[in-house]
Amino acid sequence: MRILYVGDVVGRAGRTALLEHLPDLRSRLKLDAAVVNGENAAGGYGLTAAIADEFLKAGTDILTLGNHAWDQRDLINHINGEPRIVRPLNMAPGVPGKGTATLQTARGKRLVVIQVLGRLFMKPADDPFRALEVELRRNILGGTADAILVDIHAEATSEKMAIGHFCDGRVSLVAGTHTHVPTADAHIMARGTAYMTDVGMTGDYDSVIGMDKAASLHRWTTDLPGPKLEPASGEATLCAVLVETDDKTGLALRVEPLRLGGRLSPAMP
Repeated sequence: MRILYVGDVVGRAGRTALLEHLPDLRSRLKLDAAVVNGENAAGGYGLTAAIADEFLKAGTDILTLGNHAWDQRDLINHINGEPRIVRPLNMAPGVPGKGTATLQTARGKRLVVIQVLGRLFMKPADDPFRALEVELRRNILGGTADAILVDIHAEATSEKMAIGHFCDGRVSLVAGTHTHVPTADAHIMARGTAYMTDVGMTGDYDSVIGMDKAASLHRWTTDLPGPKLEPASGEATLCAVLVETDDKTGLALRVEPLRLGGRLSPAMP
């Protein structure tokens, strides 16, 4: 299978880049599936039902969220009726939505997408390792699932790497999100799982992690409250990672970063 995972879409600039490039990328890269992190798509804070529908119509198969999952309250009532949106698995019991989504591709392959929140320097969440252990006993790579993608939405690189090693040989790809900076460590681990510490954001990099740099600098340099942080509005770079998996085992054959448009150096698999 050929799966593209697109990093955190930030604001209007990120939405524009995704909607402009994704249909062509699906065709050019001959994708079986496209998964997108949309948790900053609505003005930098959360995802609305309307934006989710727009992304799904444009060729996104599954949307993931993160620590801003409930910033847009209309999604709370929408998510139970839309199985293609995944919130973190290790949230408190009883919250709406699910931490896992399953896609049947056009070739009849079964892709499972799981997201967990990290705990270091983040708001409290249940143990992501324990949550993953339970879920990976239900979804067996090369058995009940042809490919499994795990999104670790976390601040600390050490925690992301630990999740990667924990999942090695049991999933196709572990991809980090949340820090909005693409890392240069895309590789295949010892037991065959592809890994990248952070996919990077799909947003304007003339910014402070996607937000307007003037307002951010005011906060950093004065210690005073300033205007609300709003997403930067320049041309966005679409950041993603492509993984190609073995149809028999589900393990990775190839993993490569993708960067398109905006200020970052381009990279096309």
